[in-house]
Amino acid sequence: MYAIIETGGKQLKVAEGDVIYVEKLDVEAGETVTFDKVLFVGGDNVKVGSPLVDGVSVTGKVEKHGRQKKIIVFKYKAKKNNRKKQGHRQPYTKVVIEKINA
Repeated sequence: MYAIIETGGKQLKVAEGDVIYVEKLDVEAGETVTFDKVLFVGGDNVKVGSPLVDGVSVTGKVEKHGRQKKIIVFKYKAKKNNRKKQGHRQPYTKVVIEKINA
């Protein structure tokens, strides 16, 4: 059984036991988190939402918080001596999916 959930403005396909990296959630490490925005449930009994499936949720355990690798944002205007170098590290939350409550 798998489900498609929405979190952090993104849609993710998850199954039980999956490890996902999502936008940083305001939950402590070790606690459980519930994703209520379920768009689709697949497997033997398929449920499609319009836009969400009623009465279905996905629970997971927050394993840790962290920051991704640094990316360099470099803006450059030719012949204008205009350069801007900036770095960015996106925060994330690592979640282990425990159960799909369908």
